[in-house]
Amino acid sequence: MKTIEVVAAIITEEDSILVTKRKSGTFKDLWEFPGGKIEPNELKEEALIREILEELNLKISVNDLLITIEHTYPDFHLIMHTFWCKILEGTMQLNDHNEAKWVTPKELKSLDWVPADIKIINKILEIF
Repeated sequence: MKTIEVVAAIITEEDSILVTKRKSGTFKDLWEFPGGKIEPNELKEEALIREILEELNLKISVNDLLITIEHTYPDFHLIMHTFWCKILEGTMQLNDHNEAKWVTPKELKSLDWVPADIKIINKILEIF
């Protein structure tokens, strides 16, 4: 089974967190934290900055690591490094998602999530 290593952004603004809904693929129309694959020889933080610029047209700062989770899907094993982030500049443009919205930590559980991201939500709710 192949292993895929990715990064995800917990982008915060005041008391809200940015979440995005997948436009296509196996998890189409499920919510996730934005991010993507780490390229060869790329630092995790660099990958996250690049992915958020590509996906959302936003420049971000990458702050502390929240959690690294592992989740096994039927066809691959996922390792996801999740960081707290802030928007530095840009106007959001959805390039890989069909929706984005700001939610409070308590509202996270009410959405239909990509399975691996539920472990991240549980960690966020431990803090808030």
